[in-house]
Amino acid sequence: MQDKEISGYKSIALDIAQRIVSGEMAVNSTISGRSLLAGQYHVSPETIRKAIGLLKEESIVSVSQGKEVVILSRHNAYEYITKNNYLKSVYSLRQDLQLLLKEKQSIDQKLQTLLTELIEASDRLQNLKPYNPAELKIASHSHVVGQTIGNLQFWQNTGATIVALRRGTNVSISPGPHVILMEDDVIVVVGDEKMFEATGDFINLMRE
Repeated sequence: MQDKEISGYKSIALDIAQRIVSGEMAVNSTISGRSLLAGQYHVSPETIRKAIGLLKEESIVSVSQGKEVVILSRHNAYEYITKNNYLKSVYSLRQDLQLLLKEKQSIDQKLQTLLTELIEASDRLQNLKPYNPAELKIASHSHVVGQTIGNLQFWQNTGATIVALRRGTNVSISPGPHVILMEDDVIVVVGDEKMFEATGDFINLMRE
């Protein structure tokens, strides 16, 4: 507990010195009373008294009989924070902040790019016409009977993609190119607006 108290009042002394160096607290001005400082730093008045005592020892401030604290020297404040490596830690924090800001800018740019791509993709999808799947039954006379989907070059000849095949009570989803089409198979196809007619014409071609 004692080490924490020592660390606390030294940190406050260094912070006040830094505020003097930065010009936030001007030379010859009076620092607020202990009770106000205690409220700012959320510590006891005794901790503030010890912090002011350190600054007084370094001739950074003076304390009158009436407990008025007057700032004496910006130079001494600078020497004090330099001696305690306080400037180094502040500089390191500043570098870390700059790195984080650069990372944030990079992330923001990536996010903006992704949002743009998403919006463009959404626009493209909105421009597509919805095509409902169509079912076509393969007749016994069709030239596709006994042929594999791959050998028939089904998509190249019709513009349709077979997404399912129903054979009796069995249904196959996304049948591969090696599946052999048979009489009475029902194929479920999707494609553009010309697909249904082209597929119908193709599977209704009679075997030679």
